[in-house]
Amino acid sequence: MTTEKPVALVTGASSGIGEAAANNLLAAGYTVYGTSRRSAAAGERPFPLLALDVTQDASVTAAIADVQRREGRIDLLVNNAGISIMGAAEESSIEQVRTVFETNFHGVVRVTNAVLPIMRRQGRGRILNIGSGLGLIPAPFNAYYAATKHALEGYSESLDHEVRGFGVRVVVIEPGTTRTPFETNTASSDRPLADYDALRAKYFAAYDAALAGGATAQSVATTIVLAARAAKPALRYTSGKDAKQGAFARRFLPRAMFDRILHKQFGLA
Repeated sequence: MTTEKPVALVTGASSGIGEAAANNLLAAGYTVYGTSRRSAAAGERPFPLLALDVTQDASVTAAIADVQRREGRIDLLVNNAGISIMGAAEESSIEQVRTVFETNFHGVVRVTNAVLPIMRRQGRGRILNIGSGLGLIPAPFNAYYAATKHALEGYSESLDHEVRGFGVRVVVIEPGTTRTPFETNTASSDRPLADYDALRAKYFAAYDAALAGGATAQSVATTIVLAARAAKPALRYTSGKDAKQGAFARRFLPRAMFDRILHKQFGLA
């Protein structure tokens, strides 16, 4: 079976940015397949929600094969599935760190590697990796989430150079603080230390204030559609006022001044 419409696959599409992106792509004329670790009954959403666990090779292979069987092509991949932890770097066990990397980075690589052969055979395709403003600005108490997003930046830029000759482009979307279930249900570090209690409390208070004024999933989804449809896509698309301001400050302000602003914002000594 083949389809005339471009086919999009969006991971982590059960809520938040992923669900908004899937809906916006559907409205923009794509045939859309969303994924989550658990599939959903038909009719619950205007697009099929397939079971796909980005941490499992067999699950990824089966889901990609299912879309290929149904549609005969995949034109757009949105790597959105991700998890986060908040706490001081010293407060996470190696096991917890591995879990974050397995989903946020290795999961992206796993799904991308499954889709790339299809796109190369087609001679076209686009891969949008959902990064973060923290992929540019490593904020305190987010060391491992920021590390996965920094890794995604380097991976995406390298990959884009490699696959352009096949008609495939790779883009990073960099949202700032966004009001979604992902942001409000972030896990805490698994071995908290009392030494960080005061600083952690100040940071969380500042973070909650920033979250209250953060962007919406819909605004990030608008950026995703823009990047998906651009004739000559940029490598990076920031999304949200704070992400754009942060990227500008990181690039142009002296390091000492940047650090003072960051520490003042989050109540750090």
